[in-house]
Amino acid sequence: MPHASTRTADALRHLGHVCHPLDGTAATAAVGAMIAALFAGSTLLTPLYVIYQHEFYFSRITLTLIYAVYVVGNLASLMWFGRLSDTFGRRATALPAIGVSIVGSIVFLFATGTAALYVGRVLTGLGISVGAGTATAWLAELIAAKDKSRATIAATSANFIGIALGAAVAGVLAQYAPWPLHLSFVLYIVTLLALALLIVWTRETVAKPRFDLGSLSLRPQFGVPRNIRTQFIAPAAAGFGALALVGFYAAVVPSVLVERLHESNHAIAGALLLELGVISAATLVLTRRASSRTAMLWALALMIPSVILIVAAQLIASMPLMLIATAACAVAAALGYRGSLQVINEIAPADRRAEVVSSYMICVFCGNALPVIGIGVLATFASPTVASLAFAALIIVFAVAALVFGAKSGPAPAR
Repeated sequence: MPHASTRTADALRHLGHVCHPLDGTAATAAVGAMIAALFAGSTLLTPLYVIYQHEFYFSRITLTLIYAVYVVGNLASLMWFGRLSDTFGRRATALPAIGVSIVGSIVFLFATGTAALYVGRVLTGLGISVGAGTATAWLAELIAAKDKSRATIAATSANFIGIALGAAVAGVLAQYAPWPLHLSFVLYIVTLLALALLIVWTRETVAKPRFDLGSLSLRPQFGVPRNIRTQFIAPAAAGFGALALVGFYAAVVPSVLVERLHESNHAIAGALLLELGVISAATLVLTRRASSRTAMLWALALMIPSVILIVAAQLIASMPLMLIATAACAVAAALGYRGSLQVINEIAPADRRAEVVSSYMICVFCGNALPVIGIGVLATFASPTVASLAFAALIIVFAVAALVFGAKSGPAPAR
């Protein structure tokens, strides 16, 4: 009797021949849509947090922890599952990742308490990290080798567009449609199922996928060589700050709108994420010719006025100022993430690139979660204003320190 993994491999190869896989522009669009759809799942809860808070009677600290536990799934993917698609193939990894995201959405759909929200967020983080990591590599292989920068811009733009659409659609449905805590997840599950069908048809780019678990190394690999540690500080801090800004909008802004700007419309909370995502994606496209170092340094400089504007908008309860602050944060986040990731790829030794990028991503995930948790704690034991001031101070300190180290370290050597 054939081994189970052999039967699975044969079945997937047969499926690829029968389905006449999508290729070219159609395949690129399908994989880009996968990235956007998965990241939409990360912000579906953003306009719903306030509703869940009243429905399940939990504190501001619990709210921020529910958001931040998403990073547990991210880190699990980074440390143990990040290289699955290199072994099993892109399609064979993408489909289970979509399945995990669907299971996470089902958990949210039937949630009756905070425990379900924690579980759903962990599953969401795991599905997004494995699926988006797989799709990003897939996209780079589908796009011509001479235009890899286009693959980077396409992947990061799809990321921000997904973040925008998830929050915007959930906000509108929560405000104007029935079943505010359920309808978004029903539609999202249907979307993911349709996406899975597209992915089944998309051309595989791993030449010889292997379905032997014994050949797969799950040993975590991360570290920064001593000779580039000084150069590593600036991009790591830029990545931390960029995702801290995104985390602030995805987890904290709905409460800020209610408590400080006296705006309870759930669609408005989604609209701010829509603004953030659309401007971020546009920034990536419009600045694609800017060097990685230039993009990173401009982002670090822009983070300082961005967080000052966020605090000012809360202090004077000004929605127009919040819109301006959101636009500034969007540009800073886009330039910061794209620029810092490219700098990391430039300074990392070829034989240790995966370790250095993994170390950078740990900093990014921490930026997405730790400041949000701190805001929740301070807002509970002090006040929301004190929490926002502390958040702004943290980002400013990181940005100034990174600018100093970035100026000292100079551009990455040519490779």
